[in-house]
Amino acid sequence: MPGRRRESPLKNPSRAYIALGLEGSANKLGAGVIKHAVDGSTEVLSNVRHTYITPPGEGFLPRDTAQHHREWALTVIKDAVAKANITMHDLDCICYTKGPGMGAPLQSVALVARTLSLLYEKPLVGVNHCVGHIEMGRQVTGAQNPVVLYVSGGNTQVIAYSRQCYRIFGETLDIAVGNCLDRFARVINLSNDPSPGYNIEQEAKKGKRLVPLPYTTKGMDVSLSGILTSIEAYTSDRRYRAQGSPCEESEDIITPADLCFSLQETVFSMLVEITERAMAHIGSREVLIVGGVGCNERLQEMMGIMAQERGGLVFATDERFCIDNGIMIAQAGLLSYRMGFQTPLTKSTCTQRFRTDEVHVAWRS
Repeated sequence: MPGRRRESPLKNPSRAYIALGLEGSANKLGAGVIKHAVDGSTEVLSNVRHTYITPPGEGFLPRDTAQHHREWALTVIKDAVAKANITMHDLDCICYTKGPGMGAPLQSVALVARTLSLLYEKPLVGVNHCVGHIEMGRQVTGAQNPVVLYVSGGNTQVIAYSRQCYRIFGETLDIAVGNCLDRFARVINLSNDPSPGYNIEQEAKKGKRLVPLPYTTKGMDVSLSGILTSIEAYTSDRRYRAQGSPCEESEDIITPADLCFSLQETVFSMLVEITERAMAHIGSREVLIVGGVGCNERLQEMMGIMAQERGGLVFATDERFCIDNGIMIAQAGLLSYRMGFQTPLTKSTCTQRFRTDEVHVAWRS
């Protein structure tokens, strides 16, 4: 019957299901425990995270990040299990990030997941990092069928669901938006605590001058490497005054705050444009912003203005769920597990390149 809503293939469970999720695709190590109850509700039992933070001006190397994850894995997992008030024997499955992400950190967490699987005889479920973000975002916000803007340190994609697959409508052609912001934060020597992107956002609030930068949308895709090169060039401009530099008050002066403000306004405008185009194409009035950069209040504000003009709504989560975490891996993994999916031990590998549209989203109609 035309227009009839299809019944979900995911039925309410006959008993409660509990999953442990492990995330470590970048510099955040997370462990979370989630419960799916018989009435169809979902409960976050615990969500513990520890971040590897480097000195100002430095990024995080794969080898050092992997070492951080190995050193903190036991502490973070024990804390998550204790806060959930369960034992490892209560778990139905152990979920881990299969990819995408940084190779060495991914491998470290996959090794921990395999070890726990063997020790406690629990099935493994490999999870796509992006799908984890989307499913946790949908669960927390209640968004039904949104256009998803996935923005993080390693990924920038505009996504919409169709026929048991998350289809990618547009993406970055070079670097991700989070990478762009983080790299510029290093150029102007901003702290990495709690994160360079957050400190860019705070600095941008003090900016008063919009400097011209390349606006590079190519159809549904964006390019960000040229913008990064252009804004870095301003730091060598004779008008540029770094923080703490003695200078006279002048309208011609360019400050780090001005550059952070200009970078955000330009890049976020590009993201809003391609998101709106995807909304128009599929006829959606919902936008769900996920990923670490999704915490940015200015991005949420700009997206909100666009959505309001279209009679739509914007959905976003706070830092507990938008920044990489274990609970999102547990959520997506448990959905897969309930549909009969498991990852055999011989295939419990990880991959740095694991595209969002490669996942069979069996739990949606």
